[in-house]
Amino acid sequence: MTTINENYLKLKTGYLFPEIARRVKTFAEINPDTDIIKLGIGDVTEPLPEACRTAMIQAVKDMGDHATFKGYGPEQGYSWLREKIAVNDFQLRGCDIDDSEIFISDGAKCDTGNILDIFSKENKIAVTDPVYPVYVDTSVMAGHTGEANEKGEYEGLVYLPINAENNFIADIPSQKVDLIYLCFPNNPTGAIATKDYLKTWVDYAKAEGSIIFFDAAYEAFITDDSLPHSIYEIEGAKDCAIEFRSFSKNAGFTGTRCALTVVPKTLVTKVSDGSNIELWKLWSRRQCTKFNGASYIVQRGAEAVYSDRGKAQVKKLVNFYLENAHIIRYKLKMAGFEVYGGVNSPYIWLKTPYNLSSWDFFDKLLQTTHVVGTPGSGFGAAGEGYFRISAFNSREKIEEAMRRITTQFSI
Repeated sequence: MTTINENYLKLKTGYLFPEIARRVKTFAEINPDTDIIKLGIGDVTEPLPEACRTAMIQAVKDMGDHATFKGYGPEQGYSWLREKIAVNDFQLRGCDIDDSEIFISDGAKCDTGNILDIFSKENKIAVTDPVYPVYVDTSVMAGHTGEANEKGEYEGLVYLPINAENNFIADIPSQKVDLIYLCFPNNPTGAIATKDYLKTWVDYAKAEGSIIFFDAAYEAFITDDSLPHSIYEIEGAKDCAIEFRSFSKNAGFTGTRCALTVVPKTLVTKVSDGSNIELWKLWSRRQCTKFNGASYIVQRGAEAVYSDRGKAQVKKLVNFYLENAHIIRYKLKMAGFEVYGGVNSPYIWLKTPYNLSSWDFFDKLLQTTHVVGTPGSGFGAAGEGYFRISAFNSREKIEEAMRRITTQFSI
């Protein structure tokens, strides 16, 4: 008889965002004429930058000409894109990252889960709580955990609580962990990390022989020049960290799909016989075996991000969403909400009012204001009593959502 990967059966509930979609769909079917404003999932709303669109249109034309047609591209990504990334995103910030250490993919979400393919199930994994659900769910699917307890915490994972008391940045664990998921600017809390803070993690990882998975998907929203955009701005990080980035939020590629992972060639770990092996070689083999590369058309669009026009247009796009975040943060604080994030980040993290649970507040917000956010408990047990609001929407929708919320709630 055929058998299944029973690790999937450990997943106690549906993935967070489909559950949100289910509740919204049910409400909309009962109230078909209601104007629902969605500030839940972190999906962009503004059109792709003109520079990217123009580049992709030309790439489509390339595909219609025998002289410029492209079939399978390199699994690691075209060199002309990787070179621009290496210079603009890393080398200009003092990070010694070579283009050969960059792998182009179709999404950071995929990469942060797929990276577990090259690590054994014996590794102890640490995640913050609350956390981006993909880190936990893919760990479960890959067999790195036991069963979940009544709070939804999985045996075998090390949970690092983040809350208002520690400014939503996790303390270094007291025990040894092997793989560490960190995300800054943080999803969902909007917290940021200083260079000194990241240095403590790098020092810990080097001392323990651990690997940091650093999700920098929202680095473009950092406006404070003192804050690091990459973990490779920290001395020693090339020996203990893999970084993930995305074009989804800075350039609006959520529906276009393009991202990158950096695996330094200096990053080595032990084989069971005690010898060393480069993780770059393992990830390269994984990608060459399971992935045929992001499309030529999309990669040309991503390359245009680094043109002069592209840089200006992306900056304008990022500033637009940051202004949305400012409006949300200001309006909610004026209404008496306890608010975090929204600075150097597109996410606002708030304490639910009236001691409501995260899902109860979700339902109340949907039913009374027709605004959708994300329940904090969906990001982990420590997220209970909190709620995330995304700045990714039109200015008109953001202002209308804040009008509705602040009219309904006065804390």
